Amino acid sequence: MKITTRPSSAGPSLLGGSIELPVNPCLHGPARRVAPWTGEVGTTGSVAVVGAGKMGLPLAAHFASHGWDVTAVDVQESVVAAINEGRSHVTEEPGLAELVRDAHAAGRLRATLDGAAAAREADVVVLIVPVMLDDEQQPDYRYMDAAVASIAPGVHEGSLVIFETTLPVGDTRHRFTPRLEAASGLRADEAFFVAFSPERLYSGAALRNLATYPKLVGGVGAASTERAARFYASVLDAEVVAMSGAEAAEFSKLADTTYRDVNIALANEFARYADRIGVDVQEVIAAANSQPYSHIHQPGLGVGGHCIPVYPHFLLARAPEMELVALSRRVNDGQVGVAIRAIQKALGGLEGVPVLVLGVTYRHGVKELAYSRALPLIERLAFHGASVSAYDPLLSEDEIARTGATPYRWGEPSDARAIVTQTADPLWGELDFGRFPALEVLFDGRNSLRDVALPERVAYHGVGVPAARQAGRRAAVGAR
Repeated sequence: MKITTRPSSAGPSLLGGSIELPVNPCLHGPARRVAPWTGEVGTTGSVAVVGAGKMGLPLAAHFASHGWDVTAVDVQESVVAAINEGRSHVTEEPGLAELVRDAHAAGRLRATLDGAAAAREADVVVLIVPVMLDDEQQPDYRYMDAAVASIAPGVHEGSLVIFETTLPVGDTRHRFTPRLEAASGLRADEAFFVAFSPERLYSGAALRNLATYPKLVGGVGAASTERAARFYASVLDAEVVAMSGAEAAEFSKLADTTYRDVNIALANEFARYADRIGVDVQEVIAAANSQPYSHIHQPGLGVGGHCIPVYPHFLLARAPEMELVALSRRVNDGQVGVAIRAIQKALGGLEGVPVLVLGVTYRHGVKELAYSRALPLIERLAFHGASVSAYDPLLSEDEIARTGATPYRWGEPSDARAIVTQTADPLWGELDFGRFPALEVLFDGRNSLRDVALPERVAYHGVGVPAARQAGRRAAVGAR
C-alpha cells in the first residue's frame, strides 16, 4: 500500500489561475453570408460588438474568424483607429493580435465611434461594457446606460440585442428592454429580440475560454432565446445552453462568481484558525480536497479584479437578506488588515518602517488595477506610518507612483524591513535577499514563497502557513 505525505488525488489549486479544460475542435463548415440574418443554420450575417476592450475585442475577432462581418464600437478614438489599422490594443491575450490582423485583412473587422449606425447595419448587437460599483456599493450603470442609448436608435425589425456584461438579475428585461422598445417603437420578442448571455472569459485566456466553457443564453421570451442560441451556435465551438429566460442566465453568472468569493472567504477563515493553532492550512486543504465533494479554494490577501469583488454586490443590491454573501465580502476585504496586524506584531509597529510591496496589479500577468488589494494595502500601510515602496513588472514607475507608493527598481538594494507579496508572480522566487540587509519580515500574501530559503534573520509569515514551515525549510537547506 502506497503511503504519501500529500494526497495524490488532491484537487487543483485555484490560487492565481484557472483550471484548464480541453478546447473543443471547430466543426463549423463554410457558411453562406445572408442579409438579413434570421438564424438559419449554416449562414452568417453582421454583428456589432459594443465595447472593444479586453473582453470585447477578443469576442469581435473571434466572431469574424467564424465568418461574420463585425463592427467594433468604442468611445475611444485610439481604440477605433488601432482596429481600423488591423492592430490589437489589447496586448495580454495570446493569439489576439494575429486574429485581429487576419480579420481586418479579410475585410471582416472594422471599428467605429457611431453606435447607432453600427446597430442599424447589424443583424446582431452584442454589448460588453463595464458595469461596476459606485461609492455605495451599488451597480454603476453610467457606461451601460450610455451604450444602450447609443445603439437604441439603430435597433430595427429583426435585430437581436445581447447583453454579455454581467448584470443584476432582472436588468435585461426591466431596465434595458423597455428603453430599446421606446427608442425603436418595436416590441421585444416579436419585432426584435433581446437576450442575456454572460461572458465567461478569463484575462489571458479569453480565446481559449471561448472554445471551452459552455455558453449560457436566456432571452426575454422564447423567440429571443432561440435566436440568441442560434447566433452563438454559429460562432462558438463550445456547447450552447439555452436557459429558461434572461433572469436564469443573469443569476447563473452571479451564482458562479459569488460561489468563488464565498469559497475564498471560507479558506481565509480556515487560514486564520490555522494561524492560531499552528497548522499548515494548505496541507489541510489538500487533504480535504482529496475527497471528491470538497473543493476548497486557496486563502490569500483578498480578492481583486472586475468580477469576484463586484458581482456579489449585484446580488445584494436585489437581495440584501443574503447574509453569507455580505459576510464573505467583509472577510475577504479584511485580509489586508490581517497582513498589516501580522507585520505590526512582528516589527513592534510600522511608524517610519520601510515596507516593500511586490505585485500591484490584481493578479500577476494581468495589467489591471481594478479592485487590486495592493491599493488598500499601500494606503493602510502609509496610514500606520510606514514608508511604502512597490514594484510590479507590468507597471511603469509613474503608474506605481500614482498608487501612493515609491517605485522600487528591481534588483537594487533596499532598506525595507518588511516585504509583502500581493501577487504570486514567479519573479518573486528570484529575489536576492542579500539586497535587503535590514529585512526582518516576509509576509507571503499568496503563499507562493513558502519553499524559498530565507536568511536566518527573516521571519516568514504566510496566510495560514506557520513560521515553523519555513524554519524547517531553513534546516533542510542548511543540511544539504
